[in-house]
Formats: sequence, structure tokens, C-alpha cells
Amino acid sequence: MSIAPELLYKLQQVVGEHYVFTDEETRKHYGHDETEDLSFPPNVVVKPANAQEISAIMKLANTYYTAVVPIGGRTGLSGGALCILKGIGLSTERLNKIIEIDEKNGQVITEPGVITQVLRDAVAEKNLFYPVDPSSMGSCFIGGNIAENSGGARAVKYGVTKDYVLNLEVVLPNGEIIWTGANTLKNSTGYNLTQLMVGSEGTLGIVTKAVLKLWPKNNHNVLMLVPFFKAEQACEAVSAIFRAGIVPSALEFMERDAIDWTLKFVDGISVTIQPEHQAHLLIEVDGNYPEILMLEAEKIMEVVEQFEIDEVLFADTEEQKNALWKMRRSVAEAVKANSVYKEEDTVVPRYELPTLLKGIKTIGTKYGFQSVCYGHAGDGNLHVNIIKGNMSDENWKTEVPKGIREIFELTVSLKGTLSGEHGIGLVQKNYMDIRFSKSHLELMGQIKYIFDPNNIMNPGKILPENL
Repeated sequence: MSIAPELLYKLQQVVGEHYVFTDEETRKHYGHDETEDLSFPPNVVVKPANAQEISAIMKLANTYYTAVVPIGGRTGLSGGALCILKGIGLSTERLNKIIEIDEKNGQVITEPGVITQVLRDAVAEKNLFYPVDPSSMGSCFIGGNIAENSGGARAVKYGVTKDYVLNLEVVLPNGEIIWTGANTLKNSTGYNLTQLMVGSEGTLGIVTKAVLKLWPKNNHNVLMLVPFFKAEQACEAVSAIFRAGIVPSALEFMERDAIDWTLKFVDGISVTIQPEHQAHLLIEVDGNYPEILMLEAEKIMEVVEQFEIDEVLFADTEEQKNALWKMRRSVAEAVKANSVYKEEDTVVPRYELPTLLKGIKTIGTKYGFQSVCYGHAGDGNLHVNIIKGNMSDENWKTEVPKGIREIFELTVSLKGTLSGEHGIGLVQKNYMDIRFSKSHLELMGQIKYIFDPNNIMNPGKILPENL
């Protein structure tokens, strides 16, 4: 696919010449996200400023049958923002304003190009709390969070992106601009187009404004790091904590290698890891009453002491808390820096975590690959990093996909699914038959066709190639 010269000229007329880029450096820069080492530069990068400009771009794209791929912070891990058919890479980075923080109703209206951490900090100044906190929150965009239905460490207590989206302004593939819902906490009025858009990975439209629900900010938390001598016992402890009546604000699992590699990769973190430690749980409880939090922490200690653990580290200062969270949030980057890898985003009912972890290790042995696991254990969401290490290129190409399919088959057999928060995008789409029947997939295809009959809106994502 190439860009017709007259289309290029018309794009310049819409957004201005300074916001249309065809040079190789820019195209390459916007041709990748954080998915492995994949690179798919678009023919042209366009940077519109508002919904009206995006509307005009989509009308032109339909006229010229040209693919359009929304591109946000490019932190995705499933290839959702990759321009696999080239076409137009539509960056949302200029739509970067927080329009209104509504303190009276506990809502915020934002554009999609706002960085998640920036929004969290802005509402915190008003004593409000936006809980969604992906590990990449310092660079990912709100629009990308909506596209992937992102979660994060605190989803275990507060939920994921879909639980905070009340209303969306969306440019449809034909260029029409609509609002999908209402700025209300309840809405039982027709089909829920808002929730259909959340998690649709830019295949049904482009979000240009979002109305998000906020919580009051909690003022206190307790954070502890629990070392386990057996990794499966760390997984077993997760369900036991909830059965004891405690709902942590975060409950994170990290295998030994995940922490080892991170400590080598990130400076300024001082955590002592003994050779016998196989895994750790990072556990947080939050609220407004310190005495209640200490009681909850004591209850958690009673639970974890039933397992084979070493001395528990309680973070006494904000500096120590920040260091522990920095360690957890840096795991993915550290793994990527250590080796060529593939990351899968499995999720199961939390009680099944020990079975999932054991099965992943067995499958790795069968196909000859090492895996490093970590993730949001409180949700049953385990990130599986498959490490190339010394594997031959041939085995990496032929054997690893077989192993991934078996991991997903195991996940589904445990009543889980293929992705908890990273989305399907490009790299998982051909595993969708494991989770969905032909009828399921055809229904999804029909929904896509209704919104996008010319198949120009982020084509080639989510749905299997043989559908």
C-alpha cells in the first residue's frame, strides 16, 4: 500500500504541512511499540490537533481506501499500534489537554494524548484518585489505556480502565463524530457503545475525549515484600489472603529471575535476595485509617506465615516504598534488556495460579525455553516472559509458538483467557480460536464490518487471519 500524492496534499491541507511527515526517520520512530523487536513504519505520520481534523482524515482515508492506525505512547505489548499495512499512522500526541477536573462530581474530562501519570498527578492535587496504573504509566497515554482496557497493580481492588470510562467522544471510521454514553454513574439506555469501544484496540474508531470517574484519594498505605522459598506457595498464598477477608490495593508476584535481573538493570534499589528465595509477593493495603491498615497487615502476616517464607520486609518510608514499586515496575524493561523475549499476558481465576505457574514451567521444559513470570497475582494475571537465551533461531521460530499455544490452552482450561490487560493486537490474534468458537469470531467480524465496512481502521488486528 502506498500513499497517493493527492491524498498527501489533502492531508497537509487538513493538519498543516508541519504535521505531516514522510521522512524515513519519523516513519521508523512511529513504526514500533514495545512489542518484541517488530517494526512496521507507516507511509506517512499525521499529527492532528482535534476531533474535527481526525474526522477529515478519516473521510479522506475512506475515499482513498487507506489504512489508518491510531498511535499513542507506543508502550503496547501486543502490536496494536503497528502499521502492518503501512498507510497513515495517526498520532494522538497533540490531543494532550486535561479539559476539566470536576471536583463536585468526581470526574475528569481528558483528551487521549494525556500521559496517564500526568492525569493521576493532576487529579491528586484536587484530593482525587485515578487508580489505573500500568507499569508504563509514566509514558503511556490515556487513549492507549482505553484502547487496550489497561489495568495495573491496583486493579485488584479498584478495577481496570473500563470501570472508569463513563463517556467517550469518538471519531468513527467514516468520519462521523459521536458521544457514546453519558456523564452519569448509571446508564441503562440502549446498547453500551462506550464499553464496546473500551478494549477495541483502535479497530472501531478513534477516541478524542474521555469522561473518567474518579475516587477520593486515600492518605495512607502499608507495603510489604514477602519472600517465599517455593514459587508455587507464593501463588497459593494469593487466594488465601482473599479468603481471610482482606482485599489488598495491590498484590504482585515476582519470580526470582525477575527480581535478580531488575536489581542489575536499575540503580538505587537496595533489596537483599537470598539464594533460596524462589519468588516474592509485593502486597499493599491502603485507606484513610492507619490503625485499620495495621490490623489488615497483621492478618496478611498470619496468612503468609502458614507457608515457607523468610523475613518479611515492611517499607518504613516513602523512599523505600518508591524503591520497591520502582523494582516491580521495571521488571518488563529489565527482562527485555537481558534477552530477546516474547511476553504473553495470561489470566486465570486467582485460585488456579499455582496450577498455571507449574504448567508453564512444564511446557517450557517440553519445548526447551526458559520463562520468567511476574504480574498482578491478585487478579490472577500472570505475565509470562519467554526467553530466547541460547535457543537456536530455528527453534525460536518453530517450537516457541507451539509452546505458547499450549500455555493458552492450559489457561483456557483453567477458565482463564488469553489477555488480562495487554490486548490481542497482532501477535495474539491467531490464538483466538483457543478461546472463541467460529460463531464468536464471526460475530466480532460482523461488528467490525458494521463500524468499518472498508476495513481501514487499524486493519489486521484482534481477529484471526483465517476468519
